[in-house]
Amino acid sequence: MKIGVPIELKNNENRVGMTPSGVFELTKRNHEVFVQKNAGFNSGFLDEDYVDAGATILETIEEVYQTAEMIVKVKEPIEPEYGLIKPDQVVFTYFHFASSEALTHAMIESKSVCIAYETVEDTDGTLPLLIPMSEVAGRMSVQQGAKYLEKPIKGRGILLGGVPGVPPAKVLILGAGVVGIQAARMASGLGANVFILDINMKALRHVSETMPNNVISEFSSEYNIRKHIKDSDLIIGGVLIKGAKAPKLITKDMLKDMRPGTVMVDVAVDQGGCFETTKPTTHQDPTYIIDEVVHYSVANMPGAVPYTSTMALTNVTLPYVIKLANLGWEKACEENKSLAKGLNIVKGNIVYKEIAEAFDLEYAVS
Repeated sequence: MKIGVPIELKNNENRVGMTPSGVFELTKRNHEVFVQKNAGFNSGFLDEDYVDAGATILETIEEVYQTAEMIVKVKEPIEPEYGLIKPDQVVFTYFHFASSEALTHAMIESKSVCIAYETVEDTDGTLPLLIPMSEVAGRMSVQQGAKYLEKPIKGRGILLGGVPGVPPAKVLILGAGVVGIQAARMASGLGANVFILDINMKALRHVSETMPNNVISEFSSEYNIRKHIKDSDLIIGGVLIKGAKAPKLITKDMLKDMRPGTVMVDVAVDQGGCFETTKPTTHQDPTYIIDEVVHYSVANMPGAVPYTSTMALTNVTLPYVIKLANLGWEKACEENKSLAKGLNIVKGNIVYKEIAEAFDLEYAVS
């Protein structure tokens, strides 16, 4: 198979879809890999590294899309890429269709085969290709939140861990999934008082059994959320509904109950965000303020630490890439039910129910 790895066009997206190590694994199996010039540079990989691994370097993104039978990316295609995607071409990347109707219609019109990292699902319900980026984003949410609590950036002016004689910050985390657990580890490690809310009692028991004493689990309800936001310094949203839009757990009217300079970090922004006032931002312009509350909602948080993120992502995507290349997408999805769950749009038809429901579009049973 001919596999293409383009430069990511999304604002400040520094990750790359494949490492030289991944290229080597594919070329030794007699596949051809075409990498756009400087695609890996921001992640720490040089063109020479790819060439040594057996790749062919192409100058332009147009050449990569034109040459490849399968495109391996990190983030969803953006508008300049829509017209480059060919009918029957496999595109394997994060799509997060439920948050973008324009992208959904563009991929329907492309007649391509869209396989989304975020909906590949193991038999136990876990999302193996989403987990590593959720781990990165969860940890980064605390790192970024701590920074934006500083007064020069309009935060409350509070040190997350406090100092002797001065109490630490209170961190409220919505969701005890991968993002929430990693955020809690970071925040508690820095000495903050952490409250983590979820409706899954199994997840809350896990929190109580594994986290230090400064992490308190509590059942999530609107009443409890409204109670906690009044004195929280940092609020992190990490809820996820597979393939669908995130629920709005904090509404605009709740902002008036927060203290000026409270920071909200919405890690669920890729799925539409779990705060009503969330709008996607970029690393170039990451925050905005509504009712004196600082909002951070960068849609590709892991892109700020591209070496770590690229390595973590490709560790889990490569086995699926190899399977797709060796067998073709139809046979690969037939043999691997986890991969089949990643099928979102196939040759103009939506085959993932939650996407069709998000925009009231026709659903074709796969």
